[in-house]
Amino acid sequence: MAIRVGIEHYTAYHFDRAVRLSPHLVRLRPAPHARTPLHDYRLHVEAQEHRLYWQQDPFGNHVARVVFPEPLERLVVNVTLTAELVVVNPFDFFVERYAEVFPFRYDAPLAEALRPCFERTEDGPLLRSWLQDVDRRPRPIVHFLVDVNQRLQKDIAYTVRMQPGVQTCEQTLGQALGSCRDSGWLLVQILRHLGLAARFVSGYLVQLRPDAASLDGPSGPEEDFTDLHAWAEVYVPGAGWIGLDPTSGLFAGEGHIPLACTPDPVSAAPVSGYSDPCEVRFEFHNRVTRVHEDPRVTRPYDDAQWHAVQALGRRVDRELQAEDVRLTMGGEPTFISVDDMEG
Repeated sequence: MAIRVGIEHYTAYHFDRAVRLSPHLVRLRPAPHARTPLHDYRLHVEAQEHRLYWQQDPFGNHVARVVFPEPLERLVVNVTLTAELVVVNPFDFFVERYAEVFPFRYDAPLAEALRPCFERTEDGPLLRSWLQDVDRRPRPIVHFLVDVNQRLQKDIAYTVRMQPGVQTCEQTLGQALGSCRDSGWLLVQILRHLGLAARFVSGYLVQLRPDAASLDGPSGPEEDFTDLHAWAEVYVPGAGWIGLDPTSGLFAGEGHIPLACTPDPVSAAPVSGYSDPCEVRFEFHNRVTRVHEDPRVTRPYDDAQWHAVQALGRRVDRELQAEDVRLTMGGEPTFISVDDMEG
């Protein structure tokens, strides 16, 4: 059963005076390959005067280019969307026969098309040491990806880091600590060193409080939650782009909504642009609200809904009786003797 949620992502910049802004690129619209169904999307830019143009970048992501002809004292970027969290099986894909077992080589035309996603920009001693311990014996590609993703999740602790930019792989490995964007970029570089095409993903993560506590392990978030998140995608021939989240050690599911997928984190920034030198006060929030929930095993009909079902049943019974409609239910023998099964 599906749960429909509303997401609001509000960002505001308050400048200490009127300043001129360069054209800004806003990458806050779900990517075309997002598997979470969307029922509504709106991007609202609040500024004294502006023009907004929707484009696609070279990687197929939706990008809003916003132009500001006059100086501004305040800029607001507000996204609202409605998503349907239908359960996604992250392993529901086929793989080309030649790519079923790691390691494999991409065929020439595909490798040429994916060339930017093979670029290895980091090659420090800590990264090389980590790669030396990777088990490269032939095995199913899915098993290999699961192991690499889970090992990185165990090796790098998660932290909320408010500083701009992405750490180098050496910084993240040296501290054994990083934000989601740090571990996501580290995984991209690891996969490329292993001969796999990979790219960086910026998106929304939605996690809902479970209906019932887990009996054998963590129960998940205590409250419904959403925020900007980052992870990696690897290209497997036949399957296409597969999301790997090294923060959780899991494959990307229905709660992962990609916004921008690019070879480098810089070109996936949610908002990018420049302003005149000034002091800025920044505020933002991400909120998720349940809009609609279907009854399910862990959260069935409430008392009012049951009363409505029963009242409808009684009304149908009265109408059938008034029309003299007689219903019978037949059956057939289904008993099978253990010592005479043919009989």
